Amino acid sequence: MKIKLLIAMVSISVFSYGQKPVSWGMGMDLSSNTYSNMHPRMTLDGKGNPMLVWGRMSDEAVLFSRWNGTMFTTPVKLNPLWLKVASASWMGPDIASKGDTVYVVVKRTPEASDTNHIYIMTSFNGGISFSSPVLVDFIADSVSRFPTVTVDATGNPIVAFMKFNSSFLKSRWVVTRSTDYGKTFSADVRASGYSGVNAEVCDCCPGALVTSGSVSAMLYRDNLSNIRDIWTGISTNNNASFKNGFAADNTKWNINSCPSSGPDGVIAGDSLYSVFLSGGSGNYRTYLSKSSIISGGVNSVKSLTGNIAGLSQQNYPRIANDGNAMAIVWKQTVSGGSQLPILFTNNLLKGFPPQYDTVDLKDITNADVAMSQGNIFVVWQDDNSGTVKYRKGTYQPFVSKIDKILQSDFLVFPNPGNETLSIQFNDEIQSAEIRVMNTLGEIQFQNLLTFTANKTMLDISSLTNGIYIIQLQVNERVITRKFIKQ
Repeated sequence: MKIKLLIAMVSISVFSYGQKPVSWGMGMDLSSNTYSNMHPRMTLDGKGNPMLVWGRMSDEAVLFSRWNGTMFTTPVKLNPLWLKVASASWMGPDIASKGDTVYVVVKRTPEASDTNHIYIMTSFNGGISFSSPVLVDFIADSVSRFPTVTVDATGNPIVAFMKFNSSFLKSRWVVTRSTDYGKTFSADVRASGYSGVNAEVCDCCPGALVTSGSVSAMLYRDNLSNIRDIWTGISTNNNASFKNGFAADNTKWNINSCPSSGPDGVIAGDSLYSVFLSGGSGNYRTYLSKSSIISGGVNSVKSLTGNIAGLSQQNYPRIANDGNAMAIVWKQTVSGGSQLPILFTNNLLKGFPPQYDTVDLKDITNADVAMSQGNIFVVWQDDNSGTVKYRKGTYQPFVSKIDKILQSDFLVFPNPGNETLSIQFNDEIQSAEIRVMNTLGEIQFQNLLTFTANKTMLDISSLTNGIYIIQLQVNERVITRKFIKQ
């Protein structure tokens, strides 16, 4: 397959806060416009190579392509003839992976029918081949839409979707999980409805399910008497239940119509970073919020750019991180032209630079971003060419003293233990957030521990005998160890 190269449109930005900029390669088309380009979504294989899905409206198909080391493969249609797939510029199929296990979720059309469901297709060889579709949503006479998928620590899929009654009312977000790698799924559990007794979810806004270890956040746009801010349901037991939730947005956007734009997010330690559109200021702008999962509340909400001369609107933000590095992309219209900006930092503890870089400067509809091992991958829908476009950047990862500490061993002893455990680092550390979880991922204990001479003690006398996992969070980094209580 021939790949067309595009002229690089962006000069490298020099960030004033001292970090080295991203070095961008040339842009390219993934394939010809006969494969279409609706709503591309991206994940990475076990080697850090990008894999993508997108929709083609002409035959209601989902297309898949992967980077094979030298080029993107010819797109393949994943859905059989009987399964027509819902997609548009603002919603469509989703993809997630762990290593070379890949999951793609789709919704069958027409969406409003209670006989059409959500399906998942699985690959165990990095996208070389996929299984036949498997039914995900066992919802009787209810209606589903907007599936999104993530992967737990064991490589099993977790699927969230919006659910309605048979009259297409009482909208809410629910989550279902698999323990056999996508062959079967559990009964769904509700993951929305935390803003008030009359709250529903914004019924034409996609959501995002993000996970880290046993913790998951179901990000969605709420609708409480037309206040359509971003909320999140929180699970700390590997998606068995979502007992708590809170607002990740304080912009108080009051709108009596549906904006058809949802959030995205990542979890870094105890912090949930969320990006979203809001018109609460009177203009369509994109925002980044930072929330604490443990305390259950938003810490900060900031505009991604502030004022820009000629800026008329922004939309469709997406976010990715790799360790302490983070990138955010979105669409914006400036002086009548569409742009694809990117905010990037290789050191999240220092925050984002005051300037954004620009990946492309025309014909942007929406985009996605992924990161791995010093690489940033960006894909976007270009409706002028009718193609999915792709660009790769490289950066120098920042290695802090904390990173070096976390790369070294720390000791948990005695193991097995009975009354107390000693936790000792090989380097200087003053404090760390700790969580102790059982093998089901249920949190038994969490607190802030202080260290003296790089050592601290943990009382485990109240735990029943068994195997447990210690999670230690230092700044934005998390490390784990197992221990046995006997």
